[in-house]
Amino acid sequence: MTPERWMRIGIDARIVYYARGGIRNYTLHLLEALAKLDGATDYRVLHSRKERAPFVPGPNFRAVPCWTPSHHRLERWALGAEIARLRLDLLHTTDFIPPAFGYRRSVITVHDLTFLHYPQFLTPASYAYYNRQIVWAVRRADHILADSFATKADLVALLGVAQERVTVAHLAADPSFHPMPAMEAARIAARYNLRPGYLLCVGTLEPRKNLPGLLRAYRLLLDEQVTDAPLVVVGGRGWLYQPIFECIQELGLRGQVHLLHNVPDTDLPALYNAAILLTTPSFYEGFGLPALEAMACGTPVVVSDRSSLPEVVGEAGLLVNPEEIEEIAGALARVITDETLRNRMREQGLAQAARFSWEQTARITLSVYRAVLGTDVGEDGQSPLM
Repeated sequence: MTPERWMRIGIDARIVYYARGGIRNYTLHLLEALAKLDGATDYRVLHSRKERAPFVPGPNFRAVPCWTPSHHRLERWALGAEIARLRLDLLHTTDFIPPAFGYRRSVITVHDLTFLHYPQFLTPASYAYYNRQIVWAVRRADHILADSFATKADLVALLGVAQERVTVAHLAADPSFHPMPAMEAARIAARYNLRPGYLLCVGTLEPRKNLPGLLRAYRLLLDEQVTDAPLVVVGGRGWLYQPIFECIQELGLRGQVHLLHNVPDTDLPALYNAAILLTTPSFYEGFGLPALEAMACGTPVVVSDRSSLPEVVGEAGLLVNPEEIEEIAGALARVITDETLRNRMREQGLAQAARFSWEQTARITLSVYRAVLGTDVGEDGQSPLM
């Protein structure tokens, strides 16, 4: 019997019910990719008991309903009590806060450390919660997965985690994000009263996304008559979002800025395709998945020169200082007015996006599982952890 057959691995997927966005998508894609790679391991998928149709991607995956909600103040102990009966060899916590007990080994994924870089971007309660939890979580885990080398560097520099305890497993775009016929993209964009050629930003409305900075840069473009196309922002409300609406009002942009909430995932590829560009001028991103999704659709990207974004876009995107409004506006203007540049960025972006895949993410993750459990070693007798 191979070592994989006796491994029982739990994957905490409760976040799938409680939140939309990057971590939810990461969890679902990872489960699906693991099922394609590994048909032997006994996987237990922890999900909210309120989830009507929990995602179970393969016959060796079994759903386990849990009462403990994500980010509950007693989560460490309540979830531990719930899963103790499962006798897990390893628990992978996809949202970084593992229970205090109930498993033999643990792996956590840390997506970003925004709350350590920019505590002012969180509510006091959220900052206190995350700051307290992260220190405990990285000490408790047997190994840590990070979405990017930037996040790994933060773990080492800000929390003193040894480099060998962190492995980078980049995210990827869903295969649904790809170039599509212009007429098809325009048809779906029309559902939102949009015509192709708008500027696009995708992300939760919260301070780290730097939307006020983008709005001020966009105002410059309008004033200088670089474009009259609307700015479309796709994303739900996070925390401390009110200044964004105040900025729209202050700049007189109510007619030019379109805020789209609850856009179905199936419509997003078309919205990327119909945009002239995507911009992500964030102060901080753990990975920056919208930039990768846009490149996979052939849409040029203008992103911050901070955190993981240069790592994600490579040479394919234009990088800007998110604190320099005129620099953001200048980069946007270059893309809008230079068709040759757009065409080059399109080709470079497609090539860059092709370097990332969920299969590779799952392979690295599975290798970490096996190394932590001592079932996977290289020819030199060493584990493959990076």
